[in-house]
Amino acid sequence: MPKIKKALNNNVIIASNSTNKEVIYIGKGIGFNKKRGDVINPESAEKVFLLESQAEQEKYKQLLPFLNEDFITFMHDVLTYIEKEMGPIINEHIHTGLTDHIAFAIKRAKEGIFIKNPFLVETQALYQQEYRIAKEIVNMIKEYSGIELPTGEIGLIALHIHSSVTNRTIQEVNKYSELVYQVISMIETGLDITLERDNIQYFRLVQHIRHAIDRMNQKHTENQITLAKVLKQEYPLCYNLAWKIVKVIQKHLQKSVDESEVVYLTIHLQRLIKD
Repeated sequence: MPKIKKALNNNVIIASNSTNKEVIYIGKGIGFNKKRGDVINPESAEKVFLLESQAEQEKYKQLLPFLNEDFITFMHDVLTYIEKEMGPIINEHIHTGLTDHIAFAIKRAKEGIFIKNPFLVETQALYQQEYRIAKEIVNMIKEYSGIELPTGEIGLIALHIHSSVTNRTIQEVNKYSELVYQVISMIETGLDITLERDNIQYFRLVQHIRHAIDRMNQKHTENQITLAKVLKQEYPLCYNLAWKIVKVIQKHLQKSVDESEVVYLTIHLQRLIKD
């Protein structure tokens, strides 16, 4: 039976499991009148999770005193929902990162402070499943707190979800979104066009850029020299812009990129002009 190492509050305790690892147990009244060394029945816990990282466990402990006990239980309903929809959480930081983010977002909304999310549409296009789940979480937050978070928060929560199941830090995910946004801006400037953000063509373009970056990151190569020469002659504007974009991505990834990616981008850019 698990032995209590620390009761964080009435509803949250840290106990050692059979392998002597620290496990966090959450349940109504599970920590009431409990002290170090007491044995608990694990079946009395509503939520159980193990933070392998000592650093993340310390962050979680430091965060708890600033949270309402019912909010802690609510957040584990949120995390359970994410796992149900997305599969196992790989990046443990979501336990502190998303909890802190949502608590602060609710506080901001109560005070009438709303932040803009310049990458909202790009996030929706890049991470469609995560965005759908984040939208439902915003609905859960409204039902729990009575607070309706702004639409921009859906995108920010979606980034946390993506980070949790890919083991990429939220900083890495943000940089990825910013890179896509930068490429879109280059396309609009280079082709002297304004792309409509709310149509399927834009979503396809963002997806294409995402897959291009993924391929470049994996050093996917193909021999496209002959086709590249033809495109350079036939579509010089799109070809030269494609090279500029590839160089920006190359600098961001700090990896060399095969000319085949220039071919793919040139064809896609030419379609934008024709459309």
